[in-house]
Amino acid sequence: MNFRIFFLALATFATGTAENIVIGILPGIASGLDISIGLAGQLTAVFSVTFALTAPLALLLATQLERKTLLGMALLLFIASNLLAAVSSGYAVLFMARIGMAAASAAACLVATMLATELAGPAMRGRAIGIIFMGISDSMVLGVPAGMLIGDRFGWRAVFIALALLAVAVLTICLRTLPAAGRGRPAASGYLQHLRSLPLVAAQLVSILMIGGHFMLFAYLAPYLTEVVGVAPGNVALFFLAFGVAGVCGGYCGGWLADAAGPRFAIVVTPLAYLVALLAIPIAADAPGFFIVVMMAWAMISWMISPVVQSFLVATGPRTAEAGVGLNLSAMHVGVGLGTALGGLVLAWLPLHSLPWLGGILAAGAVAAALVAARSDAHAIQSAEPAGGV
Repeated sequence: MNFRIFFLALATFATGTAENIVIGILPGIASGLDISIGLAGQLTAVFSVTFALTAPLALLLATQLERKTLLGMALLLFIASNLLAAVSSGYAVLFMARIGMAAASAAACLVATMLATELAGPAMRGRAIGIIFMGISDSMVLGVPAGMLIGDRFGWRAVFIALALLAVAVLTICLRTLPAAGRGRPAASGYLQHLRSLPLVAAQLVSILMIGGHFMLFAYLAPYLTEVVGVAPGNVALFFLAFGVAGVCGGYCGGWLADAAGPRFAIVVTPLAYLVALLAIPIAADAPGFFIVVMMAWAMISWMISPVVQSFLVATGPRTAEAGVGLNLSAMHVGVGLGTALGGLVLAWLPLHSLPWLGGILAAGAVAAALVAARSDAHAIQSAEPAGGV
């Protein structure tokens, strides 16, 4: 594996930490700016919305700028946005800084994924994408807790200064070690070609539905652990740590599976295994010791889906691969918003223990979409073969 891929993963680690860090320092921001917790929580929501909208637009820039240059510009915007957040005098300024962070993060993730696949080559493409997503999952396991410690000791503004300094280090490393890369293909035509392909659109639905089913429970996992599983409040952090460790492993495992068994097989078996793991959650809820094992399996498989789907998009539609990756980054965040919103609506009418079962409906939809993607892809390959065989 090309060692420079790990530097790209460091870029996604830094920007991924920015996405989730507000959750850990929410009380400090609320008190520091004299706003409600609910209003402070919108700083996370605006990040996800901006990311989803910006990822396809970042590909337009990738057709005009050399990729290494675009990555450098994204990291510079990220640094400036974090410094603006650190000195923000009010909520509006911090809100705008979060928009800048999200736009920078979307561009950095897109370019890092594209560069990683080029550096790795076709044989290790899935594992390269998996390493990029390990950077994102690492941000939850390491970045967010580290940010919380910094915030507790030095205040919430110091967290954004720390992120800016980390991004400066990442920018320096990437500029010195990454090779120059070309520009992307014309984005508009790539999007149209991509959206005309049934297997590629079905693969995008796999991401939306599976991640949506995941966040129906994950967004409310803390109360589920205490009220349904019976975990003591003081031990909830340990369960989240176990979840994060499993998620980091899942990013690489998804890439490995796509490389070893092929993307068409991986895109079917991953959501199917995820559905089984999700439905096992309520069955294991009466035994916390067994539950943590099931929860870690659920977490690992949930993080496998992104490298699996992106490997499928690149292998099945190589001419629209860049458009597909950009759209998939948006699809992931659409899934986050869909699952979180539906989970909140469900809890207005039904108890917490219903969440895994209802999330399973979306996960079952992901399995159906995966079958459509794989079957349509197989037909496309067969129709492309010359008549008469060998």
